[in-house]
Amino acid sequence: MTGISTISIDAMGGDIGPQAVVEGIGYALKRWPDRKANYLLHGDEAHLQPLLELHPAVAAVSEIRHTPTSVTMTAKPSEAVRRARGSSMWNAIQCVKSGEASAIVSSGNTGALMAISKVILRMKKGVHRPAISANWPTPTGHTVVLDVGANISCGATQLVEFAIMGEAYHQACFGDGDPKVGLLNVGQEELKGNDTVREADSLIRNANLDMNYIGFIEGNDISAGHIDVVVTDGFTGNIALKAAEGTAKLVAGFVRDALTSSLLAKLAAGLLSLGALDRLRRRMDPRHMNGGVLLGLKGIVVKSHGGSDGEGFASALGLSLLLSKSNFMQAIRNNLDKFASAHDQDNNAQS
Repeated sequence: MTGISTISIDAMGGDIGPQAVVEGIGYALKRWPDRKANYLLHGDEAHLQPLLELHPAVAAVSEIRHTPTSVTMTAKPSEAVRRARGSSMWNAIQCVKSGEASAIVSSGNTGALMAISKVILRMKKGVHRPAISANWPTPTGHTVVLDVGANISCGATQLVEFAIMGEAYHQACFGDGDPKVGLLNVGQEELKGNDTVREADSLIRNANLDMNYIGFIEGNDISAGHIDVVVTDGFTGNIALKAAEGTAKLVAGFVRDALTSSLLAKLAAGLLSLGALDRLRRRMDPRHMNGGVLLGLKGIVVKSHGGSDGEGFASALGLSLLLSKSNFMQAIRNNLDKFASAHDQDNNAQS
């Protein structure tokens, strides 16, 4: 895909709101000068205009769509769907539906974003439930993990759909033409796990998908770097994600304490900060990995963390720009069609 992308933004979402959005666009312009884009900022003009006046470069590529109402961070999804029409989140998503924008980015209420996106954009044919992806750092790059919270429980067919979507997403994000896909389980042996994961494993193997599927993997494989896409239900995925975030904070605290424990340690830290420590800090900075994609919808929806600052929001914008230039939606469609065909043949054979 060529040309300049247009990204629609719910500018009132998140803890910081318009400030993070405007600063985020500024960071994105500097970090990815080759990813040209225009931005539609849906929100209160009284808040947005003064910020744009402070950032002329951002103002040059942005257009305010005045929207006085917004979805609160505490609104229940069902309530948001009923009352959100005309809000900054609703209008931002509607621009993707109409084709005016190629993607929408929001730091707002996750449940509301999911529910409203499903109402406006609808699910892709062959996808029963959407999934939220996360990019997990590894020694060799990143692993895509999904679902990390959209579905507390799901069946075997949904896990296959997640595998298809996750593989296409990884190809689009990281340029890997043949990512390795694994199904998270309590062991790698064929008889391990519950009925759902064993059935999903069988479905994938028998569907003749264009996929490098390697079978069951375990929790310690997620961060090892030899698996590119990890598939699981949202309950398990969310717990794994939060456990990893907590562990990262714990390790960072250990490193900080060790480097400030004595005068000699502080001196060493000062020397390290000139090189290795700075690289470590940047690599562990969650702002550089911010942005989860709501996969399975008929449009690109990127969820930025609610507490993200400008640098974090820029990462979500960069992800939306990358996906808007890719063909990952068509790649998903191709494998979904193959899976549907194999599933129909299996059902006919059994009838």
